[in-house]
Amino acid sequence: MHFAQYYLDCLSQASYLIGDKTTGRAVLVDPRRDIDDYLHDAEAAGLRIELVVETHIHADFLSGHLELARATGAAIAFGEAAETGFPVRRLRDGERLSLGPDDGEGVTLTVLATPGHTLESICLVIREHPDDEVPFGVLTGDTLFVGDVGRPDLLSAAGHSAPDMAARLHRSLHTKLLTLPDATRVFPAHGAGSACGRSLSSETSSTIGDQRRFNYALQPMPEADFVRLVTAGQPTAPGYFAHDAALNRDGHPLLEPGPPAALTLDEALEARDRQGAVLLDCRPLAAYTRAHLVGSLHTSLDTRFAEYAGTVVAPGTPIVLLADPGTEQEARLRLARIGYDHVLGHLPDPSAVLDRTPALTRSSHRIRHDELDAGPTGAGLTGAGPVGVGGAGAGADATGAEMAGGGPAAPAHRSPIQLIDVRNPAEYEAGALPGARNIPLAGLPHRIDELDPSRPVVLYCRSGNRSVIAAALLEARGFGDVCDVVGGYEAAGAGVG
Repeated sequence: MHFAQYYLDCLSQASYLIGDKTTGRAVLVDPRRDIDDYLHDAEAAGLRIELVVETHIHADFLSGHLELARATGAAIAFGEAAETGFPVRRLRDGERLSLGPDDGEGVTLTVLATPGHTLESICLVIREHPDDEVPFGVLTGDTLFVGDVGRPDLLSAAGHSAPDMAARLHRSLHTKLLTLPDATRVFPAHGAGSACGRSLSSETSSTIGDQRRFNYALQPMPEADFVRLVTAGQPTAPGYFAHDAALNRDGHPLLEPGPPAALTLDEALEARDRQGAVLLDCRPLAAYTRAHLVGSLHTSLDTRFAEYAGTVVAPGTPIVLLADPGTEQEARLRLARIGYDHVLGHLPDPSAVLDRTPALTRSSHRIRHDELDAGPTGAGLTGAGPVGVGGAGAGADATGAEMAGGGPAAPAHRSPIQLIDVRNPAEYEAGALPGARNIPLAGLPHRIDELDPSRPVVLYCRSGNRSVIAAALLEARGFGDVCDVVGGYEAAGAGVG
């Protein structure tokens, strides 16, 4: 048997190539959209990809089933309950997919219908030989993760309640997956950082036995308790999820490779003003906070770039990239992985351009945690320091004296401060700064109207990354007095200066 896991850290997403070396027949499961690695490895191993299987209709990335079908002629398969806008093979519960010789020997995949995360979710039990008592492993999709289970609430908008889907998930786990031998290896579709669950492990594989013992959601409990447990505290789904689910269900344009076009500053600004393009700054956080174009959005390539871009940029919006030289193609590809194909071009060497056009730039206003009142156990915001002073404020490279209030004096009368925690609900419930209100980053674009643009806004997250993304969004929406807390809640909790 040939077995390979492909793990994409930036989206916490796993895909799998399984083949029978005696026949050269292979199946690819849950592929991403850029397929060159799969094709190269299959050719090197002497394998023909005959079938592309999706464990469910994905929401967090744009799948590569259409690209693979064009490149290899492979059929596309989903669980029997899937409704798609293109021809697919429907896999029944208990169906066997044999990759071996005609005599029935060789690598075999058995389909398990496991609704819960979605209605059409399936898992695939892999055996090197059809009669192996202990399977080689099981591909669990978004039904079971290492340390967690799939969230049951993503279909709420389609009329399927989270409690109902959670009950289905409970039955799938206990009547299908947990009946497998403990030694069966578990290979999920996602790992830590994914918004498809709330506490996924950074481990990319496990065993049924270990999950039975250590996974919080698989501990013995009544179904009603399970339902309450897995429907609470889920992270807010990024705005692009519904968009990607629709494209994966109905079909999407095929990926077109190639670098984005180079634009001048005038062309970039014209695209913004005439076409409604977003100027997306994907340089490192320190470079962005030091100087950026007024009105630009930010998410760095060294973080969960595509996910955060899909949070603050609406699907279909034209995009101009502000990327460090040599990284523009990576930025375009990572956007394409979530179906954001409308990239008009990029501004070459944006840092140099910003140095030449200071009138069009600003620095981010950032404060230390001790300019609030002593961290998570304090009484709230102090009346001192630069909070609420000017939108630009001290830059990211301001000195300690400037950030501590050594700059211009604060006005004698200031509006009440809006302290916003942009972490996920479970993080907020575990501990927050006094007086903070929780508006998760993924929900902020739809909840901006809850904030008063005439009053100062202070943002914080866990470590100071999401808060900068949120600050950029508010500034682009016309908020003039926005700052974020350097180091976030971690710095406040540790008392770091």
